[in-house]
Amino acid sequence: MLIMGLVRLKIRELAAEKGWTLKEVSDRSGVIYNTVKSYARRPEMSMVDFTAIHKLARTFDVMIEDLVEIVEE
Repeated sequence: MLIMGLVRLKIRELAAEKGWTLKEVSDRSGVIYNTVKSYARRPEMSMVDFTAIHKLARTFDVMIEDLVEIVEE
């Protein structure tokens, strides 16, 4: 999957819906805490780790399309 442009991951919103902290998201997903924190804080990114996105989507029980927001194409 190649995304050209800028994306934002909706980690904070999805974590809030479940009542989880970013540390809990990290523990549940197996994605390193600093990566989760970095992805949650950045308003836009051009590079993301697809494996981490897949793990996070699975942890939140959403499709990748529901986790990734395209900011700019």
